[in-house]
Amino acid sequence: MHAWQAVQRGHQVVQIEREAEARGASLRNFGQIWVSGRAGGEELETALRARELWEEIGGRVPGLGFRANGSLTPVRGDLELAVAEAAVARPDAAARGYKLLTPGEARALNPALRGEFTAALHCERDAAVEPRTAQLALREELLKSPNYTFLPGREVREVVGAASVRDDHGEVHHADAVVLCTGAWLGGLVRELAGPDLPVRRVRLQMMQTDPLGEKLTTSVADADSFRYYPAYASPALDALNAGRPQPATAAEYKMQLLMVQRADGGLTIGDTHEYEHPFAFDTVEDPYDHLTEVVESFLGRPLPKIRRRWAGVYAQCTDKSRVVHRQQVSDGVWLVTGPGGRGMTCSPAIAETTANELGW
Repeated sequence: MHAWQAVQRGHQVVQIEREAEARGASLRNFGQIWVSGRAGGEELETALRARELWEEIGGRVPGLGFRANGSLTPVRGDLELAVAEAAVARPDAAARGYKLLTPGEARALNPALRGEFTAALHCERDAAVEPRTAQLALREELLKSPNYTFLPGREVREVVGAASVRDDHGEVHHADAVVLCTGAWLGGLVRELAGPDLPVRRVRLQMMQTDPLGEKLTTSVADADSFRYYPAYASPALDALNAGRPQPATAAEYKMQLLMVQRADGGLTIGDTHEYEHPFAFDTVEDPYDHLTEVVESFLGRPLPKIRRRWAGVYAQCTDKSRVVHRQQVSDGVWLVTGPGGRGMTCSPAIAETTANELGW
C-alpha cells in the first residue's frame, strides 16, 4: 500500500520483497475490513478512511475482491444482548453503521444463519477482500506503471547512507525515502536500527478454511466472544458478561473469538486464536478448531463443509495502545512502519496514506 500511494503520487518506486512473493500475515487473515470493533478516536477514523480507500482501489482493481458485505454478530441471552445494546448507544455508533436486529431481521439479511440467537449486532461499514490474492492483484496493477519495479527474493540488510540500502545480492538502492514495512520480522536489521526496546510484539494465530458452503453467506459473522477482544465494546455491560459468563475453557485458553468470512469460491475462512508468549509452538492444535466448528454450526444450524486448509500465522502488534501503528524514523531518510496488529488488513491503505502525507510525498 505504501508503493501504491507513492506511484499514485507520481513517484518512482522500487519494492524489495524478502520472499518470491508476500506469504505472511497479509495473506493469512480473514480479508476483513473490520470497522466494527475499532477503538474510538484515531483508530476508528483510520479504519473508516481505509474503508473508503479499499472501496476506491477495489473499483480500479477488481481482483481485490472488495465487497461491502457488512457484518453480523449474533448474541444469546441478556448478558451478550446488553453489550450489543451498549455498542449501539455509543456516540460513534452511526459512523460504524451499528444497528441491533431481531433474529428475523438478521435472517432476512443473512438467510444462512438458521441457528437460534436472541438478536444480532449489524455493522454496515464492515467489508471484505480476498486476502490470498489481493496483493497479487494490486501488484499486477502496479506493474502497469513504468514507475514501479518489483524485486522479489531479496532482503534489505544494511542502511548505507541517507535513504540508501544494500540488499543481500550486494546491490545498493538510492532513493529520496526508504520505508521498511517489515511485518512480523523484528530481528536483524530492525533491531539494529530501532534498538531492543521497540514497542512491538509478535502474535500467533490459528485459522482454517472450508470447502464451499453451497449457499451465500451474505455478511461476515462474529460471535460475542469478539466483544471481549475489541476495544469498541468495553463497557460495564462487557464487565458483567466477563464476570457472569466466562468463556468456555478452550476459548479462554487460546484467547479465542469467532470471525468468519465467505471466500469468492464459496468456502468459509474461520478463526481465530491468539498466542502471545514466546517461543511459539511450531504446530497447530485441534481443540480450537473443534470449538470453532461447534460455534459456527450452532449459528448456521447445519454441519460445516469439509475443512480444506488449516494454518498458523504471526503478525506484529504495537504494544502502545494509543498508536494505530509504530511509525519511526530510524535513519536519515529511512522510516520503519510496523505493528498494526490485527488491524493490518483493515487499516493498511490509510496507514500508507498517512506515511505519504507525513513524509510530504
